[in-house]
Amino acid sequence: MKSYDVIIIGGGPGGYVAAIRSAQLGMATAVIESNHLGGICCNWGCIPTKTLLKNAEVYKLIQNADKYGINVENVQVDWSKVIKRSRDVAKRLSKGIEYLFKKNKIDYIHAKGEFATITNIIATTDDGEKVEYKAKHVIIATGARAKYFPEMEIDGKQIISYKEAMIQKNQPKSLIIIGAGAIGVEFAHFYNSFGTDVTLIEALPNILPSEDEDVSKELEKIFKKRKINIYLNSMVEKIEKLKTKVKIHIKDGDIIEAEKVLLSIGVKGNIKNFGLEECGIAIDSGWIKVNDCMETSQPHVYAIGDVVGQPWLAHVASAEAIVAVEHLAGLHPEPMQYNNIPGCTYCHPEVASVGLTEKAAKDAGYDINVGTFPFRGLGKSMATGDTDGFVKIIYDSKYGEMLGCHIIGAEATNIITEAVIARKLETTHYEVLKLVHPHPTLSEAIMEATADALGESIHI
Repeated sequence: MKSYDVIIIGGGPGGYVAAIRSAQLGMATAVIESNHLGGICCNWGCIPTKTLLKNAEVYKLIQNADKYGINVENVQVDWSKVIKRSRDVAKRLSKGIEYLFKKNKIDYIHAKGEFATITNIIATTDDGEKVEYKAKHVIIATGARAKYFPEMEIDGKQIISYKEAMIQKNQPKSLIIIGAGAIGVEFAHFYNSFGTDVTLIEALPNILPSEDEDVSKELEKIFKKRKINIYLNSMVEKIEKLKTKVKIHIKDGDIIEAEKVLLSIGVKGNIKNFGLEECGIAIDSGWIKVNDCMETSQPHVYAIGDVVGQPWLAHVASAEAIVAVEHLAGLHPEPMQYNNIPGCTYCHPEVASVGLTEKAAKDAGYDINVGTFPFRGLGKSMATGDTDGFVKIIYDSKYGEMLGCHIIGAEATNIITEAVIARKLETTHYEVLKLVHPHPTLSEAIMEATADALGESIHI
């Protein structure tokens, strides 16, 4: 029986990062993965979806080229190439991870992994062959999968998940998306950009319900202007499948029809059929229970990424991977903290945030100063012609601590990093205001919103 210092079950953004860090620290490492390396992020999530969104951005830019003095006629979309480009990018990324494994002398076992005992892992190949391996430490990185309503199961044809939404052979003429979180909103933007009649249904009062209310309302206004239909405070009662369409029955009595429906109501952890419960690994509400160093209830067994619960973000999985590996290696890493994790939504305009919303800050008892600055007030935004949105920052008025930053606008997912660093370093509003920002840039909006919070705004 072959032995390893570390065996990782799952090769997504948590698993493959854990493997590389483990190998860097000199440990014999293996990854057991039944699908493609890179997990949901590289193959079906973060990267291929952003590839599709870039296609949509290019198409919309060409459609509006006349405002830049460029006349383009007879613009046509080759849908098969739109989809193919996304899949090609995913394949290249997965191959890139295979290269990194070879470079770092990591064994890649293409099989399904499950626990025989706490220290022994069985790898079952597609043809049923079983091989058992021994490990000093095991890291579970099995991820999560799409949820669905009871009796409204995904069939991959009329009722689809994000996976099928990425590989539609023909562009649907109409699409209903149930769930207006990040995934639902991104697909609404993508399909609407190419001309699909899109309807968003959300059970809560706002789209992107976890974001600051001002940001959610701004995106709702922009989406409605683009003719995206939005139903809020709406619970789906039944999905009726007909021959060429689906009917969505909403509890208030409304019935909406479309060619297809995309379920985007969250995910559930991949915890079944791995032998977790048989080995006494504690599960809490469908997620593996871990401490702040990613240890499970069993010694020498760690869990990282989506399988341990929210936030379901690739960059969180990778950060947890580093903490887990360095902890099992005895390096005493800083434990995981989740109060400074940026969240990003890659629709247009983009949405990004970190820290507390205005409501959460007030509910926590803070006396706050709030500043906002619209992108239309920036020279760079006017130059690019992308003026939608704003930056909103919440500061503690007593100590000047940045409690939260919320952005809707072009490049929001890049700009947010400044706020993440500022919060990590406990930077005050005075320091942000006095930091000289380059001009013309979009990041000036951080400085301008801070000035507004202090009543010192210059440009608005």
